[in-house]
Amino acid sequence: MSPRPTEEISGIFDDMLLHARELLAVRSPLDAELIVSEILGAWYGRRTGGGDVEELVGEALLDHASEKGTPASLALLAGVAYLGTPRQAATAERKALRLIDEGVARPPWAHKVGLIQAGECYVSRDAYGDQDSVVCTYTYAGSERHALVVVVDNNLGGRWDVPCESGLVRDAWVTSKVDRLLDHCRTEAAGELTEFTELTPAQARALLEPALALTDSLADAPVSDTFASYHAFLRARVRALPPGGRRPPSPVYSADRRATLAARFLASREAEELSDLSAAGRCVDRIIDYGCTRDFGRPLRVSPVKCEMFLLDWLPRKIFLTPPEQEAMPHVLAAWVRWAGRRTGLPEAGVRVTLDAVWDATHKFGEAYRDPVTFGLDRTLVEKLLPDGDLEALPRRAFALPFLTGSLASLDPSDPSDRRELLSFEHPGATEAELEGYERLAVRLWRGDPPDLWETAQHLLDQGAERHLLVHRLMLLVVEHDLDRRALCRALRDLRADGL
Repeated sequence: MSPRPTEEISGIFDDMLLHARELLAVRSPLDAELIVSEILGAWYGRRTGGGDVEELVGEALLDHASEKGTPASLALLAGVAYLGTPRQAATAERKALRLIDEGVARPPWAHKVGLIQAGECYVSRDAYGDQDSVVCTYTYAGSERHALVVVVDNNLGGRWDVPCESGLVRDAWVTSKVDRLLDHCRTEAAGELTEFTELTPAQARALLEPALALTDSLADAPVSDTFASYHAFLRARVRALPPGGRRPPSPVYSADRRATLAARFLASREAEELSDLSAAGRCVDRIIDYGCTRDFGRPLRVSPVKCEMFLLDWLPRKIFLTPPEQEAMPHVLAAWVRWAGRRTGLPEAGVRVTLDAVWDATHKFGEAYRDPVTFGLDRTLVEKLLPDGDLEALPRRAFALPFLTGSLASLDPSDPSDRRELLSFEHPGATEAELEGYERLAVRLWRGDPPDLWETAQHLLDQGAERHLLVHRLMLLVVEHDLDRRALCRALRDLRADGL
């Protein structure tokens, strides 16, 4: 049983039960489910350090409803038994049965809620591959046909630096006017930039399940304003689809395959007018890397949104470009759009719209791109710290190896022997064992492994920690937990909480 809620929380639960009285006035199980889903969506997306808010608050609400023992309470429990998380559903069903045994009247729609049958499913896709609108139809044992429409955004998933192989759900809604919806989708598909195809229910689940999981895993997912109200309904309807479908695996692009793709582009007629082929080669490598790592292995997919995100979001955050590369990048990207569009069969209208987006973003690119040299850093130093071009790594690598100046300026921090010389200069009285520990720390900071290491260093620096004391403490933790990544992350979290 959940801890007894405070008086304020009890008041909120009473308001929810007042809302639940609407369940006594409806006869349609669909209407009832949507009301319950709206109630459960009141705390969607909330985060707490003490556990899952959805579980904690939801179970406390179930306890509160059970104690009240009203018909509205039973109606809410009956809805949660189908729409809740697995743990909530089991708790709600147990409490609902107890109220029924006590003689509380059951709502007339309750027996239909669990009789969901999945029907035909479809997907509407734009020619760019930016967005999938999945349409799944259902009935209650053959009656009350309705459709769930789920919008999966295939660009937004690339914004988060987390491993993912799908887009994310950003909107969902329900309609009982199924035939009108399908006619509208077919009419839209008559144009050259949209297609509307049928899926098996298992294929629909294979597409929706990972997208919903990605959305739920993000602390601040960019969902619509109404998404929370439909979240529980969506989750239950996805569970109602049969398993067994498979998403096509993301293509694997080895280093050789990426190099071949770049060489074919540079030899194409679209690349003929690129003046600086050396800079163009480095730029196209970035374009391919982005498509392989942030677009689920689809470097040849081009779209207005993807190109804008690449130029104005990903490059400024992640990649160090030299001045020639900064100048060449928009032109290389435009040539890539023409070449990749031809290879993938993107309609000419789609290529034109994408090129317009590239040129519209070009003048903003110079403002958005963060050149470290403008921060007063020496370009030679920056290039040594960023041989892989990972712009986000610059501050943590500069923290790990801050003495690349004067007589040490010729050293290469990515070379183990030069790195050891830099660390020996920084820690002149250290033993060999201590130097080995400092090197382990420097290597981990260089790679960003684990991310908690740099996050902890930043937090403690913000709290006023002296660098040399912080480096020594981090080194001791790395040495102690070097073979146990989870233990290291726990120790770093403790250090953030306790301080030096």
